[in-house]
Amino acid sequence: MPTAARSFSSGLFLIAGPCVLESRGHALKLAKRLGIICARLGAPLIFKASFDKANRSSLQSYRGPGLEAGLAILKAVKEETGLPVLSDVHETGQVERAAEVLDVLQIPAFLCRQTDLIVAAARTGKPVNIKKGQFMAPAEMGNAVAKVLSAGNACVLLTERGTTFGYNSLVVDMRSIPLMKSFGVPVVIDASHSVQRPGGEGISSGGDRAFIPVIARAAVAAGADGVFLEVHDNPARSLSDKHNTLIINELEELWESLLRIREAL
Repeated sequence: MPTAARSFSSGLFLIAGPCVLESRGHALKLAKRLGIICARLGAPLIFKASFDKANRSSLQSYRGPGLEAGLAILKAVKEETGLPVLSDVHETGQVERAAEVLDVLQIPAFLCRQTDLIVAAARTGKPVNIKKGQFMAPAEMGNAVAKVLSAGNACVLLTERGTTFGYNSLVVDMRSIPLMKSFGVPVVIDASHSVQRPGGEGISSGGDRAFIPVIARAAVAAGADGVFLEVHDNPARSLSDKHNTLIINELEELWESLLRIREAL
């Protein structure tokens, strides 16, 4: 069983890293810090970072280093830290190449109904994490799970990341956690994108990181199996999603509180 897949059955697990790859040195620095923190807490960790953020608000927004350069960075992270790695795929043409490096293939929320993309990712045999679209009801995600299963791949995760609530705002309905768990797959809470204000800054998205712990704790109490967090050593200087990124120094305290909630259940 792949290392990443073992993480999904080892208690509450964490998917964490910067929104987008900024540089090789920065990715390695964050991955090593995350590895140390999670080893201390006994938290199974999958390092995440996008090699290309295709769903940007503006043409001027930073997208990342691209497929080849980004995968080279993620490969270095794997080799130097031993951590499994996750990134988004946006097109079927990226899937085969990405699967050579990635331990988990992620389907972005805006693409969660793209049948060809989901099936192509599933056919690699790698675990597939599907973000629930902001426009999707939790019950509809059973169709996405079925697409993965149709390719003979039983390792699929669903991630809640909020639902559109008016303009430039999201709301998280915690009923989605047990609803999506009813499909027999692990369910993750993306506590970072759940506090995002899509397009709220005009040419970029806004958000309020102060509510990341609130969303994470509520979701774990509702039965979430994993937590997805964008973390950065200096969110104010992050090249993407700076308003909904957790400061890495706050991770340990948050995770300890999540473990207490999990134990109480």
